[in-house]
Amino acid sequence: MELSLLLLPVFFISSLRCNSLPQNSPQADAFIGTSLQAVAAAHPILQNQPFILVWNMPTANCPQRYNIHLDLGDFHIVENKKERFQGQKMTIFYRDHLGKYPYLSRNGKKVNGGLPQLGDLASHLSLTVTQLSDLLLPDFSGLAVIDWEEWRPLWETNFGSKVEYRRLSKLLVKQEQPDLSERAVTSLARRMFEESARKFMEETLQSAVGERPKGFWGFYGFPTCFNKNKRKTGWSNTNVERNDELSWLWTKSSALYPSIYLPQKLAGSADAALMVRHRLLEALRVASGWPYHNNTDHATPVLPYARLAFTHSLKFLSKMDLEHTLGESASLGAAGVVLWGELKFAKNKCVLLRDYVHNVLGPFVRSLRSDAERCSLQVCHGNGRCTRRHLSSGHRLSDSSKHFQKHFMCHCYQGWTGQGQCFYASSHCGWCVWGDFTFVAVLGVCSVEVVDGIDRMQLDLGEISVADPVELRSGLGGRGPRHVSLS
Repeated sequence: MELSLLLLPVFFISSLRCNSLPQNSPQADAFIGTSLQAVAAAHPILQNQPFILVWNMPTANCPQRYNIHLDLGDFHIVENKKERFQGQKMTIFYRDHLGKYPYLSRNGKKVNGGLPQLGDLASHLSLTVTQLSDLLLPDFSGLAVIDWEEWRPLWETNFGSKVEYRRLSKLLVKQEQPDLSERAVTSLARRMFEESARKFMEETLQSAVGERPKGFWGFYGFPTCFNKNKRKTGWSNTNVERNDELSWLWTKSSALYPSIYLPQKLAGSADAALMVRHRLLEALRVASGWPYHNNTDHATPVLPYARLAFTHSLKFLSKMDLEHTLGESASLGAAGVVLWGELKFAKNKCVLLRDYVHNVLGPFVRSLRSDAERCSLQVCHGNGRCTRRHLSSGHRLSDSSKHFQKHFMCHCYQGWTGQGQCFYASSHCGWCVWGDFTFVAVLGVCSVEVVDGIDRMQLDLGEISVADPVELRSGLGGRGPRHVSLS
């Protein structure tokens, strides 16, 4: 039986990647060359859109109590039913709403043991499972954020008001082993604290995923990047090294939720975009370097948290500030942004928020989503997410709507590939060496076998079964692979 295959020379599609090839094989190295191949992008979540905006603000009282409607759906902002704060599309768990999280209250009271090493992990996990079962439907597939901000899992990052966790941890060691030197006390206290902190965070995620495996679980504010000050909006090597130490957290997180809250001193400043850019780039680095469950098929989705008003202020973000936060996120290839606000909305705040949504935020979001979708369709054939060609260029989707391909390239979704344009289903491609050229067979799933050189290819055609080998002939002087077995 004869079957013709479409063979394309690789010099026309030099950056095409076929996922059916083992990346560490000599064949793959020869095919890919020396350039590193990025991990595929996570597929769109919640909606079939490359970039989404998700509402995580407690505004249910606005329509229900005051008859003030924000009309979020008109601007394609994802919201829970009736704008509920916790629901099936978006939910967040604060310190007292999930299990028995150990922390120190503002007045110094030890809650649930106070320190991670004094917490009751078994009781915490048992209560966590019960609470999740009560709140979330079995098929929950929304965003699920755990907001624990009282302490951080790495010893050195507990500074400022959090230094009390270090002091009490050392005091605990001294009480148990009074003969230790100060250096030994600090070393042991650090180890005990970090091991216990890791267990609480890691096993909480494992329990949550076990109960609601389709949800996108992660901790708010992670990965962390301490770069709020003007002229210090990049990240340091120390920050990167610390995030590397948290690889155990990244591989257990099915989504990453870094914070891109703007302090008012960065209002209207280009430094705001730099701050956001570096935080997102660090999150995207982590998402690709340590994907969920070490799944090398695709990166973990990144959805930063943004505020609509400046921290410690009632001043809403201007259109320029929205460009520096939401626009920057979309231009760097984030899966979306979560919009957060204060917990109490009186009637006058509802009116102010409605006007802001209708006149500033809503039109901006609608335009941004449209630009992200058009870029995906035009550049990525709808099979990937646009990201800047030069990450620090500052080019925005909104500024490049007529020149997407000039300033943006594709981060293809899992299963798609092709010269940064995502036009081949990588689960249905193969390759072989044909004389001096490398070719791609756009059919079936291939595995390469070296026989007298790299010239033999197995194609799995799924439902198609072809028993007899087919010898392919080339139009280039008869040079081709000796055998291609189809089965």
